[in-house]
Amino acid sequence: MSEPKALTPTPAGDTYKGWLFKWTNYIKGYQRRWFVLSNGLLSYYRTQAEMGHTCRGTINLATANIAVEDSCNFVISNGGAQTYHLKASSEVERQRWITALELAKAKAVRNQAESDDSGDECPTSPPTSGQGGGARNSNSEVQSTLRTLGSKVEDLSTCNDLIAKHGSALQRSLSELEGVRLGGDTDGKIRQVTERATLFRITSNAMINACRDFLSLAQAHSKRWQKALHSERDQRIRLEETLEQLAKQHNHLERAFRGATVLPLSQSNPALDSKSSGSVKGDASDEDDENEFFDAMEDPAGFITVPADPKYHRSGSNVSGLSTETGIDDQSLCDEQSLGSNPESPQSLEVEPVRKRRTKIPDKPNYSLNLWSIMKNCIGKELSKIPMPVNFNEPISMLQRLSEDLEYYELLDKAAKCQSSLEQLCYVAAFTVSSYSTTVHRTGKPFNPLLGETYELDRLRESGYRSLCEQVSHHPPAAAHHAISERGWTLRQEISLASKFRGKYLSIMPLGSIQCMFEKSNNHYSWKKVTTTVHNIIVGKLWIDQSGEIDVVNHQTGDRCHLKFAPYSYFSRDVARKVTGVVADKEGKAHYVLSGTWDEKMEFSRVMQSNKGENGTEGKQKTVYQTLKAKELWKKNPLPEGAETMYYFSSLALTLNEPEEGVAPTDSRRRPDQQLMEAGRWDEANAEKQRLEEKQRSVRREREREAQQAANLPEEGAEGVEVAEDADPDDSPPHTPSVHQDNYEALWFERTEDAVTGESMHVYKGGYWEAKDHGSWDVCPDIY
Repeated sequence: MSEPKALTPTPAGDTYKGWLFKWTNYIKGYQRRWFVLSNGLLSYYRTQAEMGHTCRGTINLATANIAVEDSCNFVISNGGAQTYHLKASSEVERQRWITALELAKAKAVRNQAESDDSGDECPTSPPTSGQGGGARNSNSEVQSTLRTLGSKVEDLSTCNDLIAKHGSALQRSLSELEGVRLGGDTDGKIRQVTERATLFRITSNAMINACRDFLSLAQAHSKRWQKALHSERDQRIRLEETLEQLAKQHNHLERAFRGATVLPLSQSNPALDSKSSGSVKGDASDEDDENEFFDAMEDPAGFITVPADPKYHRSGSNVSGLSTETGIDDQSLCDEQSLGSNPESPQSLEVEPVRKRRTKIPDKPNYSLNLWSIMKNCIGKELSKIPMPVNFNEPISMLQRLSEDLEYYELLDKAAKCQSSLEQLCYVAAFTVSSYSTTVHRTGKPFNPLLGETYELDRLRESGYRSLCEQVSHHPPAAAHHAISERGWTLRQEISLASKFRGKYLSIMPLGSIQCMFEKSNNHYSWKKVTTTVHNIIVGKLWIDQSGEIDVVNHQTGDRCHLKFAPYSYFSRDVARKVTGVVADKEGKAHYVLSGTWDEKMEFSRVMQSNKGENGTEGKQKTVYQTLKAKELWKKNPLPEGAETMYYFSSLALTLNEPEEGVAPTDSRRRPDQQLMEAGRWDEANAEKQRLEEKQRSVRREREREAQQAANLPEEGAEGVEVAEDADPDDSPPHTPSVHQDNYEALWFERTEDAVTGESMHVYKGGYWEAKDHGSWDVCPDIY
């Protein structure tokens, strides 16, 4: 009988062929047959010539059992339906077949399990016609190589199991042989040891061959894969850079196009007819169709503005209920000097600065830290509860960020001089938009203020105002702000941040209200802030967007300005970071239209006439406003030189941490971790930040303990008193006082209900500036 052929790798799998004797019946006994082992199936033929047309039988090894009877005989059965009694020509030959059969069986069982798992998955769709043939061939080659390597790894795993199995058996036989006495069973034991040693040698050789094949394949393909990986990485980087350049060019072209077409429209079409109105509406409708991706902002503007008829420009005319005293030509009811579009108005040059403010801070160190490595475990959590290193901060606190809202205080100075409440509302609305201009490049997170921390911004001699902020609550974090100006306005706000990490982006939702009061007119305005979103948390360059709607309401007259912040999109034909708004009286009649961007400038135009146009997106009817030429309300100041290395701070932000004499011991300027970070000593800043946070926790626990004792509560029941962040104070047990979660009473603010708006908020109760004048800070806690 000829020797079986060695294992031969084929694309279909490993194949093993050779002659064996198969039991047929009691008359013929064992007959010589040609057996072929391939893809987990053992088939036999009478001769090799029958392989092409006649198979005498096949058994699936995935469900078969392999048993050894003696030195040359073995049995393969699949549970009763098929049983092959086979005999090899020698014991060594039998061991080779047993090894090959066990390898094939292990592989067949594994393939069957993988097939069952993949059956639950959706089938992959065939490649579309748009895909290149080269990509399909490359992908097919990679998949084929991966399958071959996977097959070799499976062989290694199976051989490893067999070596362990046969090695243990050989060890047992050797142990038994040592204890056997010389006698009749010695020959049988020696033969058994020889048999198992041969089986172990065959399996070890198979393991060595599989390792050699795997190593050869890996070496052959590793260089090619490394080259392909580098090529793909370079191509991805080039695509990202190209996409960014295209987006910038797109925005520049859009702005250039809009700037080039505004004037010709007013010159070539002075009188608005129905045909031109329809064409303008059609363009805007197309624009809305491309913005349908944003469910909440499907109609960014909601109206269309066109140049007014020339008759409205004649001085002294009485149009749309406006008296001849309004001065339509100038469309400005404020003092002429206070309404100049130049931010450096004469008013700001009247008073010389009493001190020279700093214009630089130490450059930001180039420390690399993976934001995703920290944020991946914080998805869905409140941002204020995530311990963040200073590497992701900027060296100012949230109180100083609130004070930055006064960067363009001149807008409120101009509003205080307005005779018309509608005109005044335009400047208040521009002031609300201007507070976001400092955030466009500011991806750093401000420091969370400690409970009781304060910040004063005294610009009384330079700019005519001064402000004070205090952290009035830590859980949830809330800050109160009060600013008053010698020019007749007062600003106050209480802001609590609700922030959630969504995986790809971070949403920051400011809660609370902002109010502005004017002494001369008694006008009382209120509004809220929009949502801030930080994109590309996982991969890419961080960027910030503002989106949502704001209603600036004059509670004295009922006037209202509705502002819309359009979300940024690569696919929108509109200007990036666009803001639009309409100023209307209490009857809903529009008087001014506002437009611009929250990172650049805002303009306003007087409405001369309005009428309903054709239906826009989803049947919404757009209003067409005929307006006079737009005038500039506000323009962003340029950033100081080298701002990109100084956290993109504005000129005001650079001075916020500048040392001041006489400030309270709780002032943010005195916060040590913040000062260390600004100095570039980030490791020390991180250590100091941890110390301050632990100190704050200790103080809070002590405050809660004192509150429990004051309420005459037993110590062991203290845990039941604390009110959860999201719990309702009315859910407290009967006769149990509703204790504030922080148990903290603000020093300079008190919670009252506003008589005009009906809102409950922390309002400045006085005493801070008097304490500063006397240098008396005994009431201030030791928080640092």
